[in-house]
Amino acid sequence: MITLNDLFRVIIIVNTILAFYIVFHRRRSVSTAWAWLIILIVLPILGLIIYAFFGRGISEENIFSINKQRHLGLEKWQEEVGQAPKKISSSDTSTKGDIVVHFFNKDGNVPLTKNNLVDLYTDGEKFFEAMFHDIEQAKETINVEFYTFYNDDIGNKLLDLLIKKAKEGIKVHVLYDAWGSMGANKSWFNQLRDVGGKVLPFVTSRNMITRYRINYHLHRKIVVIDGKISWTGGFNVGDQYLGKKKKFGYWRDSQVRIVGSASLFLQERFVMDWNASVTKESDSIIYDDLFFPDLDENKISEDSISTQIISDGPDRYEPYLRNGIMRLMLLARKRLWIQTPYLIPDDAVFATLQTIASSGVDVRIMIPSKPDHPFIYRATQWYANELTRYGVKIYNYQNGFLHAKTIVVDDLYSSVGSMNQDYRSYDLNFEDMAIFYDKKFNKIMAETFEKDMENSILLTKEMIKRQGYLLRLRQRVSRMLSPIL
Repeated sequence: MITLNDLFRVIIIVNTILAFYIVFHRRRSVSTAWAWLIILIVLPILGLIIYAFFGRGISEENIFSINKQRHLGLEKWQEEVGQAPKKISSSDTSTKGDIVVHFFNKDGNVPLTKNNLVDLYTDGEKFFEAMFHDIEQAKETINVEFYTFYNDDIGNKLLDLLIKKAKEGIKVHVLYDAWGSMGANKSWFNQLRDVGGKVLPFVTSRNMITRYRINYHLHRKIVVIDGKISWTGGFNVGDQYLGKKKKFGYWRDSQVRIVGSASLFLQERFVMDWNASVTKESDSIIYDDLFFPDLDENKISEDSISTQIISDGPDRYEPYLRNGIMRLMLLARKRLWIQTPYLIPDDAVFATLQTIASSGVDVRIMIPSKPDHPFIYRATQWYANELTRYGVKIYNYQNGFLHAKTIVVDDLYSSVGSMNQDYRSYDLNFEDMAIFYDKKFNKIMAETFEKDMENSILLTKEMIKRQGYLLRLRQRVSRMLSPIL
């Protein structure tokens, strides 16, 4: 007769065998493998259920849908952009950073663009006002791609504006992540569909439950108007990004407005994401002059900023964006300043930061002083404490919530985008980033960081020593689980 104890032993044995098979049957980092192994063994049966939804790799169907879109029909245009002059102004630093330019363009699909005017926005009110103005002026196309749309005041203002433009005959496309936009349901978006606008959930967030994979998110934030004006950065669409949520207070983020040839690459990224997500071929966007107008690369002004648009996701075999950012960081000789809401670097990035700081470079990382995800925040604290021991200066931003994802390297290079310094952005999310090779724009980025330092507190070893035992325990546990947070 089988007793409950016998049944329990069988469950434990079978669960353990399955746990080892599940974790090691596919390629993943050692830290991620161990994190999942802990979950699967400590939580028998329940761990398997959690893994089924959050741990399995992106489906082959989704990988095919995304990869088959790569750069269709744009070879000639990419070649023309890639033939831009080596230098256009005294502030152009692209020749000094050519090793990074080459890394990102090793396949010839991401050439350096020269003809760009760039403005930085850090305040939600000013950002939405300027972006809405650009949308209002659209003549032919409006393409909008965000991780999060909220059905709130600012979300409805954007929806109403897109409805208005669709009624005017403008081609409007909206792409969103269904998991990140839980409040903006199908009926909400139907208001735009009813007047001719087109709206789609990103391919990985469509049928999330039936496909049993809800861990791969469209984290990009891209808006392109008429193929000429574009926006990207950290802001999503919701009232909290205007500082209207008491939980967060003032929302400090970074978004760039680009006028010029880099906009074509953000347009290309949007089109590839859109075409990967359509269920009917007739809804695909055709690569033509309507979406990719001639910007005349010969008319490059002294104020133009050399820019590369980089995008990445789990459809790639290697962590392309993470590796490139590490290469950019390693160019630092005087300073490396980083802003990120989540500081959970993998071993490679951690070693890179440690090495750069140990080389005498001024490494500063600014993080929030309040959580939006408890486990992630405690893991961030652990890494902040550890990096402080290696000479990295950690600044805790006090004036609300810091959500900016920026990098400043010496006085030569800088970046703004959607990528956090964490495992999720490195391996699981679909991200984008703009890298600027320009001294003048670098100065703006550095001055912005210094201004934020006035509202920040430097983490010291004495402050770390005063952290209580329970807090340190939560930090250690969160750090152990950080590869799967």
